[in-house]
Amino acid sequence: MTARLTEIDVLCVGHASYDLIYSVPHHPGEDEKMAADGFIHCGGGPAANAAVMAAKLGLQSAFAGYLGHDLYGEFHHKELAGHGVNVSKVIRGSSPTPLSTVLVKPDGKRALINYKGGTKALPGNAIHFSGIEPKAILFDGHEPYISKPLAGIAKSKGIPTVLDAGSVHEGTLALMGLVDYLVCSEKFALQLAGDLKNALQQMAKQSPNVVVTLGERGLIWQQDTISGALPAYKVETLDTTGAGDAFHGAFTAAVALGLSWHDTLRYASAAGSLCCTKLGARLGLPSSVEHLKLYEQAL
Repeated sequence: MTARLTEIDVLCVGHASYDLIYSVPHHPGEDEKMAADGFIHCGGGPAANAAVMAAKLGLQSAFAGYLGHDLYGEFHHKELAGHGVNVSKVIRGSSPTPLSTVLVKPDGKRALINYKGGTKALPGNAIHFSGIEPKAILFDGHEPYISKPLAGIAKSKGIPTVLDAGSVHEGTLALMGLVDYLVCSEKFALQLAGDLKNALQQMAKQSPNVVVTLGERGLIWQQDTISGALPAYKVETLDTTGAGDAFHGAFTAAVALGLSWHDTLRYASAAGSLCCTKLGARLGLPSSVEHLKLYEQAL
């Protein structure tokens, strides 16, 4: 049974897409025609994947965002509900569900093409969040008009907020100074400031808790004037797609659970690492049993 909104631990606000994932021997060159070695399809999107990750870890999660009334939107809506994610704040409409085509090489490296068509960010009044007070909120920046006012409400109620900043764009720039935890990719950090050291210092002026994920090199972090690093768990990488989404979902779950700072980083790192061991973002999200086993291992 889907949890009532008053029982939600983690609310994830942002982008939902549908992923078409091809395993290829190499990324194609100009005018090259090739056959894929494998194909899977499933729901995707940073916030949507994070909501599923939190649910798989045993928390009550909800997703707020957009899905079209098309075939891909139907697939994704049913998939979210099937994972136990509360979908009562999903807006459906006639604009197409965003699609992502992902090409994955044998070494796990990927190329991704995203198509949104005419689908725009939801207006600020599209979703009303009255009556919901989650233990933590994740934003991915792709729905800035509903996210900014919600971030303000969360701050007034003492609800911790997390930003998944994958790249520099309108939404991530608007939210980076409003959240309690700014958790970004290396790409975002370099786009923002040119190098990691300057990026950490710059982001620490915007948010009290900053994390930069570095893939197989682990992560670096800063809290006020204190900084540090954490290595990655050692896993055999098959596909890096969705590793960041898994990390952010588990990070927000850890915040909702009240874990210590270092335990939160390890909790999130275990989820992100395990996602790399399977093909596909959504299908690569680990179970709670898999996650606990790796989380309890020493780095």
